[in-house]
Amino acid sequence: MSATKRPRILIVTPEITYLPSGMGNYAQRMSAKAGGLADVSASLVSALFELGADVHVALPNYRRMFQGDVFNFHEKELRKYYEVLPDAHIHLAEDRIFYYREQVYSNYSAESMHIALVFQREVINHIVPSARPDLIHCNDWMTGLIPGMARRRGIKSLFTVHNIHTQRVTLSEVEDHGIDAAEFWANLYYDGMPYNYEHARNNVTVDLLTSGIFAAHFINTVSPRFLWEVVEGWHPMIPLSVREELRQKYWAGCAKGILNAPDVSYNPETDLFIEKQYHFTKVIEGKRANKRALQRELQLHENPDAPVFFWPSRLDPLQKGPQLLTDILYKLVSDYWLENLQIAVIANGPHQQEFHKIVNTFGLRGRVSVVDFDERLSRLGFAGSDFMFMPSLFEPCGLPQMTAPIYGSLPIVHATGGLYDTVTNLDIHNGGGNGFRFEHYDPAALRWAVDRAMDFFRLPVEEKEVHLRRIMRESQQRFNHEEVAEQYIALYEEMLTRPLVARDVGNTDAREDAPTSL
Repeated sequence: MSATKRPRILIVTPEITYLPSGMGNYAQRMSAKAGGLADVSASLVSALFELGADVHVALPNYRRMFQGDVFNFHEKELRKYYEVLPDAHIHLAEDRIFYYREQVYSNYSAESMHIALVFQREVINHIVPSARPDLIHCNDWMTGLIPGMARRRGIKSLFTVHNIHTQRVTLSEVEDHGIDAAEFWANLYYDGMPYNYEHARNNVTVDLLTSGIFAAHFINTVSPRFLWEVVEGWHPMIPLSVREELRQKYWAGCAKGILNAPDVSYNPETDLFIEKQYHFTKVIEGKRANKRALQRELQLHENPDAPVFFWPSRLDPLQKGPQLLTDILYKLVSDYWLENLQIAVIANGPHQQEFHKIVNTFGLRGRVSVVDFDERLSRLGFAGSDFMFMPSLFEPCGLPQMTAPIYGSLPIVHATGGLYDTVTNLDIHNGGGNGFRFEHYDPAALRWAVDRAMDFFRLPVEEKEVHLRRIMRESQQRFNHEEVAEQYIALYEEMLTRPLVARDVGNTDAREDAPTSL
């Protein structure tokens, strides 16, 4: 092996926001996003590509989402599509189940499993043998079989845990989808003791998320604090199998937390969705214009001097904590009635009806507005609000609490997971902090944080502007994908310099020339 050989990194992801234009004809049109995973995948691929790394990406061929209706293409255009990149580093998993989808994930668990298994079949059977990577970076349960295969073939793998959701499947179902699980069955995690392959195949289910954690050479969560909380036994809703395997990786020195970052389009200087674009030096002027626009759209009383609180996250009482707000909603608005406190909820979820019930019962229209999520309105919410609610019970990472201060909207959060890592209490006297963080998960603690936010709101405009300028500037510097990519690149370097041990290499297709440096 040449000492200058670059390592080949294969990033396996079911979603991505964009790809660098230099990767081929249609790279910029390959966008399929459901959440933060798409943004992180895009930033990683782009950062590695710009650094000159030999980076490859594997994703499903979502023809409709990538290209629209391919049947309306002219022959020349269609030929370009099917010849996306003959020597490209973009590897598309081909199957009809991907071609006509209009969204990344299904609302039906059986279909979600089918999609995940077909994707992994294509990666294992075709993309990995073709790309011959030195390191595979997998993401969430939808790629949970791949680290087991990689370990068997002597390929290093990183597995990123974005959330704690998992799915279970039998080996027979895996094999029915065209994956030869007999090759790497011993590297998977089962819900019971598998005495041998035949017993495992027919009698014990595979836990996909835990399998990815178990088999990977290194894992990461999407915030350092969340990893620590899991290891320490917080959050009883986390499956015991996930907790124990994360602990094993943590204690072995093979786990860390790396925060995600908001998409680059979340920038008040360039955001085309907001009423008035603004630089941090014009924060007060910009936010007043956007507040008026937000109030008009949501039928709140139009008053640029009113304190506006914004809720952007799904209204899920099992995680996001909307019940903490509804428990204090009427009294909160009543206590600050003379100061015209307003609340804008732009989110879907099962708890939405509770907000509507309170608004209608107590006649809070004009003070509280509750509407379904809309991307344009949500961005206007960040730009037009003074404060942002995110009182989650647990939060593997979270993005709104990082997005809000970029727009000069200060986050109010519960001290957990990624919220703990990204929000610190505002220190007026020493010029530090970026929001309001409460320790105890209860309505009274949330009310305490709102009261502290109102203390800040009452400061003279000139004094508030000094702090908002600092917070916006620091947030733009801190919460960006370049920072995230640098941490992943450092982790790749660390993994590539660690020697494989005997158990990492099976008897099939092991790389003979693994490089040791990016």
